[in-house]
Amino acid sequence: MTSTNAPVLRQIVHPQELTVELRRQLIDCWIAVTNAGGAAGFPFPPVDVDQVAPVADRLIADLDPQRGRLLLAVVDGVLAGWLGIRRDLGPLVAHWGTVSHVQSHPDLRGRNIGTALMKRAREVARDEMNLEQLRLAARGGVGLEDFYGRLGWTEIGRWPRALRLAPGDDRDEILMVLTPL
Repeated sequence: MTSTNAPVLRQIVHPQELTVELRRQLIDCWIAVTNAGGAAGFPFPPVDVDQVAPVADRLIADLDPQRGRLLLAVVDGVLAGWLGIRRDLGPLVAHWGTVSHVQSHPDLRGRNIGTALMKRAREVARDEMNLEQLRLAARGGVGLEDFYGRLGWTEIGRWPRALRLAPGDDRDEILMVLTPL
């Protein structure tokens, strides 16, 4: 993957919209990101398709225009990155959503794929899902709060040493919000 083309962003709102090939690429991306040390939902690399596929399939099965969407970044027909946006429809919290699994394929890092996905997530949340704010939790110690901060996100708290990656390697979980959208 050495293309210099800009990513094409695509939104998936129903499980049947995700082709078998895109599902495979999503799983392959998640495996590559995790095994490269990325903080994308599987904290203990290495992972393989037997671990990632069932989690991906649950995420895909829950897609619904009002509750959950995937945003995909495609470069030259290949999935370069993706993220999820979810919301709870309960009346107390239906005005905010959660961004998760933000990732770009390690072979395409430095191409602003994550930035493009996050900017599009803001637009989708505001304009299509009618959300007023987005939240996320990020692993401390890898600079994610700086990345999100450059995109307008604000740290609202931390759970000190909440994530134990290995004995003696505890990380804060950083809570962030993007508001207004």
